[in-house]
Amino acid sequence: MCTGLPRTASLLRLVALCILLCHTAAYFGLTGREPLVLLPGPFSNEPPTGKAHIKQCEQMTLTRRQKRLCRREPGLAETLRESVRLSLMECRYQFRNERWNCSMDGRGSLLKRGFKETAFLLAVSSAALSHALAKACSSGRMERCTCDDSPGLQHREAWQWGVCGDNLKYSTKFLKKFLGQKRVSKDLRAQIDAHNINAGIRAVKSGLKTTCKCHGVSGSCAVRTCWKQLSPFHDTGRLLKYRYDTAVRVFSVTNAATGETELAGPRRQGNGHGNVATPRPRPTELVFLEESPSFCRPSRYSPGTAGRPCAKDTSCGSLCCGRGYNTALRLTTLSCNCQVRWCCHVECQTCLREEEVYTCKKH
Repeated sequence: MCTGLPRTASLLRLVALCILLCHTAAYFGLTGREPLVLLPGPFSNEPPTGKAHIKQCEQMTLTRRQKRLCRREPGLAETLRESVRLSLMECRYQFRNERWNCSMDGRGSLLKRGFKETAFLLAVSSAALSHALAKACSSGRMERCTCDDSPGLQHREAWQWGVCGDNLKYSTKFLKKFLGQKRVSKDLRAQIDAHNINAGIRAVKSGLKTTCKCHGVSGSCAVRTCWKQLSPFHDTGRLLKYRYDTAVRVFSVTNAATGETELAGPRRQGNGHGNVATPRPRPTELVFLEESPSFCRPSRYSPGTAGRPCAKDTSCGSLCCGRGYNTALRLTTLSCNCQVRWCCHVECQTCLREEEVYTCKKH
C-alpha cells in the first residue's frame, strides 16, 4: 500500500494514486505491471473450483483488503484478469494506425506523465473492469451477484427465457467497495486521473441499453421480457478513442466560494455572449495536463515508429514522421477459382499473389 497520499474521490484510487504518484505497481489493467506478463485467454465457462481462485488472488498485486474480497468471491480474480485482456486488445486495436500504438515498451515512464495517452490508459482500464464485472455477474461467473436488478424489468421472466441482464449497477457498486471512495484530493494530478477513470466508467454506462423480446401467440406481444444489455466493448473502445482525439488540456483553479482546487478547461463559445470560462471539463471528456511527445523516435515513452507497417495512401505520411518508407514484395496465398459442387460443397484452388508491403524507414 502507498502511504502519505491525499484522499481522492476516484473509484480506482489504487490505480490513480499508487501508480501515478508513488510510481509503484497497481493491480490491474494497462496501468499495472504484474498482470501484463502473461495475459490469460477469455473466460472459462465455469468459475474456478475448490481453492484455485485463492491461488489466483495471491498471485495478483492487491492490497490485503482486496485480497480478502478476492478470496471470498471465486470469480473475481478471473474477472480482473479478463479486464486486462479486454483493455489491452482494445487499446492496441484503436491505436493500430497511430504513432503511439499502445506499446507496453515505455509504459511505466508514460504513466508518470499527464499525457493524453495516460488519460486513455486509465479510462480504458476502468471501462474494461466495469464491463467485465457486469458481464461476469450476468453469466453466473460471480457467486455474489446475478442479473441486473433495475426496477421495472421482468428478471424472473428473463431467466425463464434464458436471458439475463448485464448487472452494471452491481459492477459500479462493487468497484466503490473494492477500490475505495474517499474525499476529493487537492492534488491536481490525482484529480485528473480520477476524472479520466470515471470517464471510462461513464463510457460503459452510455452503452447500456434496454432490450425487449415479445412472447405470445403468433408473435404477439402479450408477454414481453426486457433486460439491460451492454454494448460490445469494441463500441466502448471506439467512444474512448474519440474522447482521446478530442481530449481537453486542463489546469487548476481555486473555487472562490469553497476554496477547493478544481479542474478548469479552455474557454468555450457561449450562447451568443462571447467566450465564457468553463469551471470544469465535462464528465465524459478525457483530460490531460501536458502535451505528448511525437513518439517518432525511440524514447523512454515508446520504441518509435521505425519498421512499423503502414498504408501507402493513408497512414505512411503521418506514421513515418517524414522519414519515408521502404517498399518490399511479399507472396501471399488466397483461395481462387471457387466453384459450387452439388449439393453443398465449394471447391477452391490456392493461388499466389504478389503484394507490396510498406514499412517506415529508420532514418
